[in-house]
Amino acid sequence: MAASSAPRRGSEQRPVALRFTAWMRRLGSALARPLFALLLAIVAGGIVIIITTPGSPGDRLNAVFAAYASLVQGSIGDPQSLSFTLVRVGPLILTGLSVALAFRAGLFNIGAEGQLAVGATTAGIIAFKMPFLPSIILIPFMLIASMIAGAIWGGIVGLLKAWRGAHEVVTTIMLNWIAFYFTDYLIDGPFKAPNEADQTPPLPPKATIPTLVQFYNQTFGGFLPKIANPLSYPADMTIFLALLALVVYWFITTRTTLGYEIRVIGQNQKAAKYAGIPIKRNIVLVMAISGAFSGLAGAIHLMGQFPYQLIATTFSIDPTGFDAIGVALLGRTTAIGVLISAFLFGGLRQGGTFMQINANIPGDLVYIIQALVLFSIAAEFLPSIQRAWARWSGRSRRPALVPAIMGATVVPLPENGLADNGQNGQTGESAEQGADATLISGEEE
Repeated sequence: MAASSAPRRGSEQRPVALRFTAWMRRLGSALARPLFALLLAIVAGGIVIIITTPGSPGDRLNAVFAAYASLVQGSIGDPQSLSFTLVRVGPLILTGLSVALAFRAGLFNIGAEGQLAVGATTAGIIAFKMPFLPSIILIPFMLIASMIAGAIWGGIVGLLKAWRGAHEVVTTIMLNWIAFYFTDYLIDGPFKAPNEADQTPPLPPKATIPTLVQFYNQTFGGFLPKIANPLSYPADMTIFLALLALVVYWFITTRTTLGYEIRVIGQNQKAAKYAGIPIKRNIVLVMAISGAFSGLAGAIHLMGQFPYQLIATTFSIDPTGFDAIGVALLGRTTAIGVLISAFLFGGLRQGGTFMQINANIPGDLVYIIQALVLFSIAAEFLPSIQRAWARWSGRSRRPALVPAIMGATVVPLPENGLADNGQNGQTGESAEQGADATLISGEEE
């Protein structure tokens, strides 16, 4: 019995090891392009600093190191900087998932910012109209309503795409501006704060979400040391909602029939139609789910961050929805990739101000780095380099044509191929030997 069970355990462990190795190989392949794009952008940004900074070559090189050191210090250098970075990361994760899901279906959701605006405004209206609800009911109601509003706004794009063939890039951009002006009208009109301009009153306290430090001080602070100056750490509890959304996105795209149908539609709509996949329904559903992610992003930013109020014209200048395009592209539409990309973009945005103050480098360098990252991914520099390297290394390692079998001879093929074997039988036999030798040497390569 022992002898028969030992091989069984080995056979069970071996596939696990092979699966882990294959998973690590896929992970490395997935991260190769984003990391190369980031490295290329950092190098190009350093060249920009060297060119534009006055002084000696040593001073210019020191400016590069000082700029990137300040960028890292301002984003994750201490708990306070990390907390400010997390404030940006949460909405970036949700809007990045919104764009990534549409990308998987072959759609370009440029309307994440408009869906975010609609979701945030809907959550604010519910808080203003229903302040009598208890917090345990009001907060989930606001979050769900923001998702529904974003889903409706995104679903309009899906309907126009599925039944009228309207291009989603055009419709999402147009709906963005409709959302901006419509929310500004509501903020400046029916819900404007008395004696205030271009803003609503703050949300009722029961409609807000506490920060991480406040939650810690109120719960664990009873028996553990409390954190001083909680207002210096603005990251709020909604970051966990963003992480939960990552899990939901991963489950939808990798463990459901809908996720499989989305991938097929994104890769080949003709094949999807031939397989009986309902393309129009899935297009509408994808855009609705994408809008729900973005709508939730607007709600969590409103409910979790001071001053807890809607301000006119802020949505049209907020870069979150447009940075989400870069987050989805850099993350290659995967859950873990979106998470890492959101941290990168959030850190760049947060660290840019610190870099400008401490290293005297314009914060526009952050935009240059982001643009170069996207440019590198769109141009597919790394795949092109890999293909060129494979061709060059293949030629350099190609062995000379040698006999593969003892006693065999290599005879060049006649110009008219193997067909010339009627007049001279020996020529056909020599050509046959040459063909065999060529095939053998090709297998060895």
